[in-house]
Amino acid sequence: MSALQGEAATLLHRALASGRLHSAYLLSGPGEAPREAARDFARALVCTAEPAARPCDDCRECRRSHEDEPVELDGAGKRGPLLRHVGDHPDLLWVERGPGDTRVRIAQVRAVQNALRLGANEGGWRAAVIADAEWLNQEAQNALLRLLEEPPPQTCMLLVTASAAGLLATIRSRCQRVVFPPTAPPPLRGEGAAPERRELAARFDQIGDAGLPDLLDWAEEFRGDRVSAAARAHSLLETGSQWLRERVRELVRRGDRDPHPELDAFSALAACRKDLDQRNANPQMVAERALLALHRAAAP
Repeated sequence: MSALQGEAATLLHRALASGRLHSAYLLSGPGEAPREAARDFARALVCTAEPAARPCDDCRECRRSHEDEPVELDGAGKRGPLLRHVGDHPDLLWVERGPGDTRVRIAQVRAVQNALRLGANEGGWRAAVIADAEWLNQEAQNALLRLLEEPPPQTCMLLVTASAAGLLATIRSRCQRVVFPPTAPPPLRGEGAAPERRELAARFDQIGDAGLPDLLDWAEEFRGDRVSAAARAHSLLETGSQWLRERVRELVRRGDRDPHPELDAFSALAACRKDLDQRNANPQMVAERALLALHRAAAP
């Protein structure tokens, strides 16, 4: 049960051991750890082994919930299903963005609602994992809220998100929080840095001398297919935020001026990220705002 190791998942262990389970959990943090923990916790709910050994991977229920190649989803239900089971276990549901989707759509939340109206196939616990929960728009979040307000019996909802900040406060308040610690960001410079990150950091190093036409030309790189453009914009925002952190640390070390421009830019990039995630903002427009904020921070 490797994903359920560490201090952040102690709450999940205790819930399994005691049998006192909440109807909803919100697992938040970077990387794959929250997603893997949600999958293992869902599998543990139907496992028939002793609580400390769940999921055991040996019992009938664990074998049914084992996943080799998960089915790809489609939020429109055209190229694939709206949701899937974990493995082929009928009481474990999984929702996430499809490979061509920029959102977890309301149709997927409604599909979960419809599936949970039925009783558990095996007569025990059921679980529904909403991965990529930060990609739920307002309409989908409202539909999810209704499900959280009146949860079906013996049903556990597991929301997985990189950051809980984009979720409605009413959703957060109805979930038991499980926060996974941040991981060290990959380096921006040196041999250990990915080439695209080194290149982007080098461009940021020169952004203070760039003119407005240069910034607008740079933002033009974020046109095109929204899925790939949004992914590039996320990389810009993440790398730009890390670049700002490095500047702030250096300014504090030298003590030659207050890092207020950098902190303002960091807040602007956080707002850009929220707009990109929650409001389906145009990636090119997001990139323009981010680059202008970075320019103001780096201007001589």
